[in-house]
Amino acid sequence: MSKQDYYETLGVDRSADAAGLKSAYRKLAMKYHPDRNPGDAEAEAKFKEVSEAYDILKDDQKRSAYDQYGHAAFENGGMGGGGGGFHGFEASGFSDIFEDLFGMGGGRRRDPNASRRGSDLRYNLTITLEDAFTGKSEKIKIPTSVACDTCDGSGAEDGTKPSACTTCNGIGKVRSQQGFFMVERTCPSCQGQGMTIENPCGDCSGTGKKNKNKTLDVKIPAGVEEGTRIRLSGEGKAGTRGGPSGDLYIFIDIEYHPIFQRDGSTVFCEIPIPMTTAALGGEIEVPTIGGDKTTVKISKGTQTGKRYKISGKGMPVLNRGTYGDMFIETNVETPVNLSKKQKELLRAFAEECGDDVSPEASGFINKAKELWEDLTD
Repeated sequence: MSKQDYYETLGVDRSADAAGLKSAYRKLAMKYHPDRNPGDAEAEAKFKEVSEAYDILKDDQKRSAYDQYGHAAFENGGMGGGGGGFHGFEASGFSDIFEDLFGMGGGRRRDPNASRRGSDLRYNLTITLEDAFTGKSEKIKIPTSVACDTCDGSGAEDGTKPSACTTCNGIGKVRSQQGFFMVERTCPSCQGQGMTIENPCGDCSGTGKKNKNKTLDVKIPAGVEEGTRIRLSGEGKAGTRGGPSGDLYIFIDIEYHPIFQRDGSTVFCEIPIPMTTAALGGEIEVPTIGGDKTTVKISKGTQTGKRYKISGKGMPVLNRGTYGDMFIETNVETPVNLSKKQKELLRAFAEECGDDVSPEASGFINKAKELWEDLTD
């Protein structure tokens, strides 16, 4: 029985590129893999066919020979009549294909004395809105690790060095065959480090590091916002075997403010104003986030919710040297705890008032009356 064309086996055109071949093989390999089809001899045979086809076509030299001579290129140990061809397709070939397809291989030996960078650290720092306005210096204490000064971070006793792990030969991973799959896992002997220390340093127990509380002076620039990240290079955990330390990332959190709300460089503030000021107009003093006061002119007939803009009294723009604006929103306050005379004056005022004094209220009542009349008709 003649073999099926390799391109037809994978279901691709003869012009398919490497990515197309790999994609087609991946789908078919997953479909027919014996682990997914236990006891199915037909699926196992199909799996071998597609794997053989992919092994030939993924190699440029083999593919060229196949395109010229077909299956004859690989019969009797030849490749188109010449020597040095493909000598059959054995089970060991599956691991090579899967390493190429899924990136599972390799095994590059690690230098047991190579240095490694330390881990980064994160610190959450809470500040007030006033601190964000002015900027400040803050001292923080962080638990971290530093290189052991006894062994200079090598983890080995003075006069000795780490050696390559004999279990994984310095790779840090071990592989085992499971069916047609090559499974790779972290070496249990060296925990993936690729090296072992026969004579560990007595001061750091072979880790190359010591725990330490470090005090740092952090400069917080004016204008920082919620979530701003400040990076302190080299202030993270110590590296191993002389490697550089990681970095420290400080994330800024800003406390809730009872008066001011912030949106970027813009500040908002709700200001209660007396009913008389809202009606007659006048001036009010308004606090700012910078700690000073500013005067705002209130126009006649101001209603609750009206906004007034105060230029340049917002938050500083980070690293710009400019300031945003401040908006105050009026909240007209109804008088309380009135004296007898004050009540009489208000009643007299109410009797004198017409529709022109409260146009919105009068308009609302008229609309409501029209609605009631429509409902009763």
